[in-house]
Amino acid sequence: MLTIQDLTYRVGGRTLLDKASLAIGTGHRVGLVGPNGVGKSTLFKLITGELMADSGEIGLVKNTSIGWVKQDLPDDDTLLIDVVLAADTERAALMLEAETVSDPDRIGYIYTRLDEISAYDATSRAATILSGLGFNEEAQNRPISDFSGGWRMRVALAATLFRRPNLLMLDEPTNHLDFEAMVWLESYLMKFTETLLIISHDRDILNKTVTHILHMENQKLNAYTGTYDEFERTRAEKMMNQQALREKQLVQKAHMQKFVDRFGATASKARQAQSRLKAIQKMDIVDAVMAERVTAFVFPQPTELRSPLIALDNVDAGYEIGKPILKKLNLRIDMDDRIALLGANGNGKSTLVKLLADRLDPLSGNVHKPSKLKVGYFAQFQTDELDVTQTPYQIMQDVMKGVAEPKVRASLGKFGFDKDKADTKVGEISGGEKARLLFCLMSYDAPHIMLLDEPTNHLDMDAREALMQALNNYEGAVILVSHDPHLVETVADRLWLVADGTCVPYDDDLEGYRNLVVQQRRRERDGAKQARNKKSEKPSGDNTAEKQATKVEAALADLTTRKDAIENELATASEKGDAGQLKRLNQTYSQIQKDIEAVEKELENLIASL
Repeated sequence: MLTIQDLTYRVGGRTLLDKASLAIGTGHRVGLVGPNGVGKSTLFKLITGELMADSGEIGLVKNTSIGWVKQDLPDDDTLLIDVVLAADTERAALMLEAETVSDPDRIGYIYTRLDEISAYDATSRAATILSGLGFNEEAQNRPISDFSGGWRMRVALAATLFRRPNLLMLDEPTNHLDFEAMVWLESYLMKFTETLLIISHDRDILNKTVTHILHMENQKLNAYTGTYDEFERTRAEKMMNQQALREKQLVQKAHMQKFVDRFGATASKARQAQSRLKAIQKMDIVDAVMAERVTAFVFPQPTELRSPLIALDNVDAGYEIGKPILKKLNLRIDMDDRIALLGANGNGKSTLVKLLADRLDPLSGNVHKPSKLKVGYFAQFQTDELDVTQTPYQIMQDVMKGVAEPKVRASLGKFGFDKDKADTKVGEISGGEKARLLFCLMSYDAPHIMLLDEPTNHLDMDAREALMQALNNYEGAVILVSHDPHLVETVADRLWLVADGTCVPYDDDLEGYRNLVVQQRRRERDGAKQARNKKSEKPSGDNTAEKQATKVEAALADLTTRKDAIENELATASEKGDAGQLKRLNQTYSQIQKDIEAVEKELENLIASL
């Protein structure tokens, strides 16, 4: 399917690939791995032709259709379902031509081809993919302009999958997915029969979906057969053997060099000394086994504090009085707790974390905490709030006021920042390094509880392992929101489910929750299918009311989106203590609530008439 021969690529004076070669067979499922910055995404761009290599060749078998997630989505009133349908350009062109063509032979070809590519099942297939990625039927019929950020990336992923390419290339596809959508994607890829090339730092999805691992290191492409776990074992053995061979060669080299040093000036031994010197120069000393693992994270250990650290007594949480997102929370967190929060995006996981972090006051009920409690809070959006003109050292110095420079640098050193990196401006460091800086900021004063909201998005495989080990060595409580199953299973010993407007302990394990999600999605798809069938059976006299109901539903969806956005703005304004902004936002929020109630009433009347 794909061959690469002697590929060389340089950028900014740095060589990413040096005469690298590779062959991927048709139907192979390959995981591309390697540390951040090694050039994995660059290799994808070379394969798709977005970048040109300095030398070497890339070959694809004839009629290869490459599918990879593009970000050139429209930003208009095109419905989500239509955005996905338009991704199959052949189907779209044939459907359009069928409306105007008059030649009988051409008509025959068009309808035969439409049948071959299952064109008449396309809407159902597109709806299934969108549903799996978290878009219900109402969302699928909203304009793409209503969505932003991670949701638009989900639409782009859905469009790529819908095309059914015979070479599917995915670059970190789970970064913008919650656990529920990730479970669906994992299942989809396990059934995918064409060639797959996926970049991922999620070892769980690699173990379940690939049959080969392609490791980028030392400017080469090294292929391994098996899952990611099998690759790690094979590579560890290879490195141990390589190290043993290198040490043996160094002993041999030292022995010959000793002879040269001793007898190089002796006439009778000169020829032998020269012979050994040439042999030394020609020796192929294997590369040293370099420690590629990132510097281990070290979280400071907290002082002992009597449990519970936090107790919620009949608490309602949200951003406006009378409009709680979570209700009747009765929860307790002890010093030795390791808890992961489950639940789909939008159910309130981040709201709960903000409540526990004192970034959000309860609407009602009581939150009990010891006066000496220290809480560390990590949220991925905080990377965007770092001052890019300052260095990590300057940022830490501002936080650790009055602390001597050696202690500030020692705190940074626990998260892999040597002096050079600590004195580099934040705007010039990687996303993973920014995340490590946030870990340092969060934990420098040894908090009793750490609240981690999606901490792994910018971390590569080794950094995730380092975080896992650091959390397991940490003696305080951990509350974790993450779509990385390996991290959840390794760190958490309790699960809480955030759903249906509240949070309760979940007694099953992560695999049980995975099965629950699969069953729920299946029921949702079946329900949507039944609703579509009933809709198609309605008498034509209902069309006017039905069209009006559709418009009202769209208006309600728009208002709900605006309400969600204002909730986020309220949370930010609350954190900053901006009283004026809070007042303005609450006025807008109240008006939108009134508008929603009016639209909901109108919709109820239309549904009743239908």
